[in-house]
Amino acid sequence: MSPIEQAALNIRTRAVAPFSKFLVGAALEAADGRIFTGCNVESATYGLTICAERNAVFHAIAEGARKFTRIAVAADTAKLTPPCGACRQVLWELCGDIEVILVNPAGARESMMLRDLIPRAFDASFLD
Repeated sequence: MSPIEQAALNIRTRAVAPFSKFLVGAALEAADGRIFTGCNVESATYGLTICAERNAVFHAIAEGARKFTRIAVAADTAKLTPPCGACRQVLWELCGDIEVILVNPAGARESMMLRDLIPRAFDASFLD
């Protein structure tokens, strides 16, 4: 297991999900090798919940990172869990077409490019 995958699994245990019990961790690797983590944090309203992937991206941005190579997403589910639509959009706009690695504590692993999760993505190029 790679360090980024282990980081996603580790941070997953810090998630705050009292309602769904769905703990997710994400680890985003910057082009310079730094790894930024994030976990999901739920709100009773659900609409104010932050997903692990966006939490990791915003953490990285706050620390000055701007170029990224890959993200690992970990959830304790038999079926590997990809980022939700909102996270896919944020990843596309702020990270570009990076590798997305899905893992779980049982050792299952799958890798794909973000473009395969968000075909025909909307971004700033449409605003010209």
